Amino acid sequence: QVQLVESGGGLVQAGGSLRLSCAASGRTFSAYAMGWFRQAPGKEREFVAAVNWNGGRSYYADSVKGRCTISRDNTKNTVSLQMNSLKPEDTAVYYCAAGPGNVDYYTHSAYDYWGQGTQVTVSS
Repeated sequence: QVQLVESGGGLVQAGGSLRLSCAASGRTFSAYAMGWFRQAPGKEREFVAAVNWNGGRSYYADSVKGRCTISRDNTKNTVSLQMNSLKPEDTAVYYCAAGPGNVDYYTHSAYDYWGQGTQVTVSS
C-alpha cells in the first residue's frame, strides 16, 4: 500500500503560479512512477504530468507543456508539480497517483494509488 497526500492548492489569479506537493508513505516510493491528473467539474479525469521512478524522464500533457514542471525527491518521498502562467482552464481538483514502473503514464486507470486531491482555482 502507498498513501498519498497532496497539498499546495489554492486560489490564484490568471498568470500566477502554484506548487503542488504530494507526500507518499508506505512501500518503497522509488519503485513507483508518479503522475499528476486533474478533474474539472463535469469533465473526465485527465493526465497532466508524470515522472519515472528516478526522475530521469518526465511527460506532460500538451495543455501544460512549457508551463508545468514535475519533479520528485526519493529521499523525501515527495513529488511536486510547479505550475506557472496559470489559466482559468487549469481550474480543477489535482490528484497525485502512483503506478508500477512500467505504467502507461498517460492513462489514469494504469495507476494503483491515488491521493484525495487538492483544489486549484484560477480566477480571470
